[in-house]
Amino acid sequence: MSIFDKIFGKKKEVEKPQVEVYSDGIPPDNYFVDQFKKKGGKFLYSDDRSEILVFLKNIMEENAWNEVKCIDKELIDKLKVVDIQAVNSENVFFTKCEHLIVEDGSILFSSKQLKEEKLTEYPTNFVVYATTSQLIRDKDKALSSIKFRYQSNIPTNISAVKDYQPNKVDAGFMNYGNNNSKNLYLLLLEDL
Repeated sequence: MSIFDKIFGKKKEVEKPQVEVYSDGIPPDNYFVDQFKKKGGKFLYSDDRSEILVFLKNIMEENAWNEVKCIDKELIDKLKVVDIQAVNSENVFFTKCEHLIVEDGSILFSSKQLKEEKLTEYPTNFVVYATTSQLIRDKDKALSSIKFRYQSNIPTNISAVKDYQPNKVDAGFMNYGNNNSKNLYLLLLEDL
């Protein structure tokens, strides 16, 4: 480095952020959607918040659901906009999530969404409201993110829904007794 570079400052090339890609050059959001759909998940995407509510209303009508279980105050306000009652429904649960796990298409929840109930105690049908900023590479990064975000009050009851076909029978030894599968609709809002 020359004396003039030190005095006047040498211009540094600005590094462009690397866009992470997965197998076959697929971006993370597309990879997540592929994994999610392979497991039987239903997916609706929009960049308009009001359109997400229209999707919710259509899902309710399509399945003949009149009411939902919802414990999130912000989401309850959204339900009022589309005239859906938030009660202790045994048919469907409307919620947010912590993260969308790209590597395997699973959805991560914590006590912030589920309180202290187990996933098996919730209805079989889930409608999840999430944003693209919640996409995260893998479970390790998701858990680190949760720990960082809630430093003083780390949530408990961290669970993931990994399968979206509740009636599917998996004879695998590692899955014996794991009944976290849900009939799941994902309402994904572009927020980046």
